[in-house]
Amino acid sequence: MAYQPVATLDDKPESRIPSSQSSTSARFTPDFDSDDEEDGGGLEDLEDEEGYELREIRHGQQGEEDHTLGGADEEEDEHSDDGADVPLAGQRRRRRTDSVQSFELYTPDEEIRVRRKLDIRLVLFVAMLYMVSFLDRTNVGNANVAGLSTSLHLSTSQFEWLLRAFYVSYVLFEWMTICYTLFPPHIYIASCVFFWGLLACLQSFATNFAFLLVLRVLLGIAEAAFVGMPIYLSFFFRRDELALRTGMFIAAAPLASSFSGFLAYAIMRFGDILPISNWRVLFFLEGAPALLVAIVAWYWLPDRPSTARWLTARERKVATLRMRSETTSSEPTKFATHSIQWSTILSPLLNPLSYLPALMFFACNVAFSSMPVFMPLILTDMGFPPLTSQALSAPPYLLAFLAILLTAYLSDRHHTRTVPMVFHALLAMSGYTLLALARTLHFGVWTRYACVFPVCAGFFSCVTVVITWTVNNQRTAAEKGTGVGILQFIGQLGPFVGTGLYPKEDGPYFERGMVVCAVCMLCVAGLAGGYCWMLKKENRRRQAHSKNGFIYIT
Repeated sequence: MAYQPVATLDDKPESRIPSSQSSTSARFTPDFDSDDEEDGGGLEDLEDEEGYELREIRHGQQGEEDHTLGGADEEEDEHSDDGADVPLAGQRRRRRTDSVQSFELYTPDEEIRVRRKLDIRLVLFVAMLYMVSFLDRTNVGNANVAGLSTSLHLSTSQFEWLLRAFYVSYVLFEWMTICYTLFPPHIYIASCVFFWGLLACLQSFATNFAFLLVLRVLLGIAEAAFVGMPIYLSFFFRRDELALRTGMFIAAAPLASSFSGFLAYAIMRFGDILPISNWRVLFFLEGAPALLVAIVAWYWLPDRPSTARWLTARERKVATLRMRSETTSSEPTKFATHSIQWSTILSPLLNPLSYLPALMFFACNVAFSSMPVFMPLILTDMGFPPLTSQALSAPPYLLAFLAILLTAYLSDRHHTRTVPMVFHALLAMSGYTLLALARTLHFGVWTRYACVFPVCAGFFSCVTVVITWTVNNQRTAAEKGTGVGILQFIGQLGPFVGTGLYPKEDGPYFERGMVVCAVCMLCVAGLAGGYCWMLKKENRRRQAHSKNGFIYIT
């Protein structure tokens, strides 16, 4: 293999390193656009052995790449012969937007190291925030088993309204996902976390239905701002890396449900020694952590790769450069309300392809919103005592946690979204179908409990894939904001159906709710197949007109 370094300046001759002849060669590509002042530019970068990535190129492509690097400046070089100023070695050249992929100044090892840091210090922290969010959203189910309805004299319909009230405001404020591209994310996210933590804690002081209803509405507004987190992650990770990171983020939801079950078990187990009601302790203990992590989030979360304070200057450069192949010319690098491009924001609204993922998310959310809330009640009506029900609600979520991570990893590795979506939708459907037929098939309590495991693993994984799929297939940050807004606005109507599927009088088998969820998951599988077919058709059309156009991920 022959290695051909490309000089930083046009007037520096090109040299070759002898090697055996091969059909491929690798190119050193210099960076002319660094944000690290101390690194310098031009010839200084050539002396840094870590400043290069060996990239294979086929013979026949060399001329095209040489034109990309130097073609734009040939006219400039012609004038330099008659006395024009020649650029100095340390002077940076203006970067062309059509050669952005030629300016990757990093080694594969550097990229791996940066990506690992982002996973550990960013994704895991964001996952913790989502865990706190999901905990505060769904703990009303555990609080109900711990005596909420009895203490406040709530009827079944009033309790269902507490669930719906959250989703009413949650849906109405989904448009706030666009704020991730308008305001500095570290300020926006930290503020949201603080306010929902405060509201979650205030639930422990509720004395009547009306007070608790208002708090649930406000909690929905605060948490609606958080659903655009996959947009934020797309600022740091490429399209083929996003499923695993979104999976790590979404996996916090079943982990939160599992933790909530164990915490509710501990509070009810030792609650007799406490001077206040168990459900009040539960609300407060699960809301208080948000107040603490909000302060940390303000200082810890970067707005974009170049501002991550826990990366070195070199790592910030690599983190920025590796995302340039993902960035279009319209991608914002500043967060400001005056830079809104309405044509870009509105374009997903006019694209029919934006609505199929939203319909899939709607069907997923019928199950996703109902099972975590009603799991303790379902287990209690299966015959388990309330204390045991709280503990038994945890293992299915632990399985879902592992399933999400494995699914996301395989989805990125094999560059597919359709296959895992269809598989997990059918898996969840099979679990719901068995639960719906439990009375007819004379299933015992433990057999019915076993059927809950594929249900949780299935719909949690589907939610992960459909969110990633939506973000993947939007080109710019503004389009991602609108696309996720459509996904969430339509998708979050699902909980209005889901929260009414398991009234106490339908126990202990809850056939109606199980049948509805089974049908919804079957619809998810069908919609995923149809969406894949439409994307492939559109990709063929685009490739016929342009070989370098934006290609949808299927």
